[in-house]
Amino acid sequence: MKTLTLLRHAKSSWEDPVARDFDRPLNAKGQRAAVTVGRHLRGEAMRFDHVVASPAARVVETVEQLEQGYGSQLAPAWDRRIYLASASSLLDVVHELPAGAESALLIGHNPGLEDLILKLIPNRAGDALRDSVEEKFPTAALAIMTFEVSDWHAVRADGGTLVRFTRPRDLDPALGPSRD
Repeated sequence: MKTLTLLRHAKSSWEDPVARDFDRPLNAKGQRAAVTVGRHLRGEAMRFDHVVASPAARVVETVEQLEQGYGSQLAPAWDRRIYLASASSLLDVVHELPAGAESALLIGHNPGLEDLILKLIPNRAGDALRDSVEEKFPTAALAIMTFEVSDWHAVRADGGTLVRFTRPRDLDPALGPSRD
């Protein structure tokens, strides 16, 4: 069995005047959300054999804040292919995960992450978790999927089970959508 956790970067700042989208930093709410998600990972005793992440500034900052809450270094492999990647490109990254890794964390961007979940999890009536992801995979959200495979190369469309979907607002209501 393989476990794949997907994490969308935390909320970024559109107020910061950067020349490239790649360089956009987190805003204060995003920083708080990433620390909170890190604490959640620690509280759930989640461990990862391999972490791979986009090198975009907002992902790098998400990892830094996540590590503060997690209380441990994640030491991701930075992979430029993840930046704004499609579901198909992300699946290529998954297929290349180390064979010995039983639990992997992939940190990146939407819409690719959401599309990857919807590609890997069968669309069955009454699947509330999948329906929630399809409604919206917000910033700093976590999706945990399992696959009854022995090698990452065997991960296929409709081949997984979505076992958990956690949004920052599920951990702290103040991290939910603004009401202004």
